Amino acid sequence: MSEHDRQHGHGQEHGHHHGQGHSHGHSHGHAHGPPATQAKLLWALLFTGGCMLIEAVGGLLAHSLALLADSAHMLTDAASLALSYAAMWVAHRPATSKLSYGHHRWQVLAAFINGLALIALAVWIVLAAAMRLLLAHGPVDGRLVAAVALVGLAANLGAFLVLSRGESNLNVRGALAHVLGDMLGSGAALIAGLVILWTSWTPIDPLLSSIVAALMIRSGWRIARESAHILLEGTPDGLDEGLVETTLKACIPELEGIHHLHSWSLSDERPILTLHATLKLGSNSDQSIRNITRELHRAFNVGHATIQVEYESCDGPNH
Repeated sequence: MSEHDRQHGHGQEHGHHHGQGHSHGHSHGHAHGPPATQAKLLWALLFTGGCMLIEAVGGLLAHSLALLADSAHMLTDAASLALSYAAMWVAHRPATSKLSYGHHRWQVLAAFINGLALIALAVWIVLAAAMRLLLAHGPVDGRLVAAVALVGLAANLGAFLVLSRGESNLNVRGALAHVLGDMLGSGAALIAGLVILWTSWTPIDPLLSSIVAALMIRSGWRIARESAHILLEGTPDGLDEGLVETTLKACIPELEGIHHLHSWSLSDERPILTLHATLKLGSNSDQSIRNITRELHRAFNVGHATIQVEYESCDGPNH
């Protein structure tokens, strides 16, 4: 995604007895222009929607659970891709008085829903496969299953290639997980069709569907867990206080230490951080805020930081 970050640092210092002072600095990252990932999601949506229709018709005609399960998977994927596309479009709307951080969390919410949908669909496929194995069912047209699955595999491969190019975010990774599941489903349906065509052993159809469903559960759980961590304002990877303090002190000589660090994310690409910085007496607070802001952006890609400055004295830091 092409993104330009604007950063602003400003300080305000108040004189007190014993040299006490407080400064606050803010840096803000803003995205401008439509993201390239939106076009990728749109193309993936077109590939997936077309393939879903083909496999649904083929599954009904061939009496194949593998094809029907894969087409149902693609129906959910198409809805998920549409949701992700809409969320990314909404995320670029300007902030409001009620949403001062903007609309970026819509992307995370869409990814969370996508992960849960993937898990729910996989459970349905496993149950349907179990019923197919336990109960008698009609013959499966192996030739038609293989032919339709081959078309679906080609379409899914096209969607996968579109999504895997260039930069990605949580929504694109979620879409990739869905499309990868589609590829595995189409591949499993192709194998099932060939086995049935050559051996007439129909249990291969639900058995392969169950294997694909297990992989779908794994992918859905990973996406849901990652997006839930952001929604719960968990600490982004690599932003623990010890690492941040070590990195900043190595680059900013006047910095004595940091404390009260809190970090969270608007999305997987937009970490936010607040901290208290203790400076040596005589340090320029405004310049220190600019230095800290610059290093946070350089080392940790933090585009929005709030920094409160305190000065070290003989009795310890003044708050």
